[in-house]
Amino acid sequence: MANKTSKPKAKSKKTSFKKSSKVDISKQLEELNENLNQEKDKFLRLFAEFENFKKRTARERIELFKTAGKEVIGAILPILDDFERAIDQTKEVHAKPIEGFVLIKNKLGDVLKSNGLNPTETNIGDTFDADIHEAITLIPAVDTSQKGKIIDVTEKGYQLGDKIIRFPKVVVGQ
Repeated sequence: MANKTSKPKAKSKKTSFKKSSKVDISKQLEELNENLNQEKDKFLRLFAEFENFKKRTARERIELFKTAGKEVIGAILPILDDFERAIDQTKEVHAKPIEGFVLIKNKLGDVLKSNGLNPTETNIGDTFDADIHEAITLIPAVDTSQKGKIIDVTEKGYQLGDKIIRFPKVVVGQ
C-alpha cells in the first residue's frame, strides 16, 4: 500500500510543475511582447527623427545654394553703385565716351540678375517700412502728406532670392 500512496503524490507534483511552467512561459511571453512593443516604438521614433533630419538638411542645402554667392554679390554691389553714380554725373557732358561704361554696368547688372539678385522696389513717396527700408535721416516734411513717406532714396537695396542682402537707404519725412 505504501507503493500506491507514493504514486499519486508523484503525479500531483508533475501537474503542479506543468501549471507553474505554463504560468512562467505566459509571463515570459508577456514580457517579450512588452519588450518587442517598446523596441518597435523606439524604432518608429528613430525612423521618424531620421526622416525629419533628411528633410531639414535638404531644405538647408537648397537655402545654401540660393544664397551661396551672398558675400561675393554683396562685395560687388558698391562697384555697381559707383558705375551708376558715374554715369548719372557725366551723362550729358561726355555722352560718347561714357557709352562703354554704360555697357559694362549693364553687363554686370545682367550677370548679377542671372544669379538671383534683384533690386528692391523703393520709390519716392512710398510709405516707410522699417522691415524693408533703412532710414538714414529724418527731415521735416514740407506738408503733412509727406510724413512717414520716403523723401529720397540715397542707395538702392537688393534682394538675393527672397532675402534682403542690402536694405535701401532712404530719407524719411517727419
